[in-house]
Amino acid sequence: MKKIYLISIIVVFIGITSGITYFITRDANAKIPENIVLVNQDGKDYKIENSNAEVKLVEFIYTHCPDICPTTTQKMNLLRKELIKQGLFGKKVKFITITIDPYRDSPEVLQDYMDDFGIISDGNWQLLTAHPNRMKEDQKKIKSIADTFKFQYRDPGNGFYVHSTFTYLVDENNQFIKKFPMGGDFNKDEVYKEIMKEL
Repeated sequence: MKKIYLISIIVVFIGITSGITYFITRDANAKIPENIVLVNQDGKDYKIENSNAEVKLVEFIYTHCPDICPTTTQKMNLLRKELIKQGLFGKKVKFITITIDPYRDSPEVLQDYMDDFGIISDGNWQLLTAHPNRMKEDQKKIKSIADTFKFQYRDPGNGFYVHSTFTYLVDENNQFIKKFPMGGDFNKDEVYKEIMKEL
């Protein structure tokens, strides 16, 4: 009886360890696909891999979100100001925000979203959406980026998306470094420390 009990414990332990190892390895290997071109808040094509920043913080949002998305953007904006003070934002660190609702979030809407938060469109914080002339194609690109990080989202039919709640730090090769909670749990000081560790 003791032998069966011991074997059961070992099997459960191996299963848990394998699961943890899988998720760590999966995240460590996550990388934004190459040659992804979307349109930014200025209505211009933007190729994600062209950024020369050492690290990038990637956020997924939709502008009609009533809570978690604007809260995250607000906290990222506070982080941006801290990085500006240190002379790092734009030189070594950049932000990328990708909408999961490209039909409604046109470049003009994204520009208004930036204006609401007092974010200057200087090229160091890119807000990306689908080009209206290639909506379906660009929707697939957005999903491919989200799938890279296992960021899930869906519209239940009322326009208020159900989505994952993480932001992602990536290196100069768009390779995953670490993920952070969105909304009220987004700790700008923790993200700042992680960024400094990578520079």
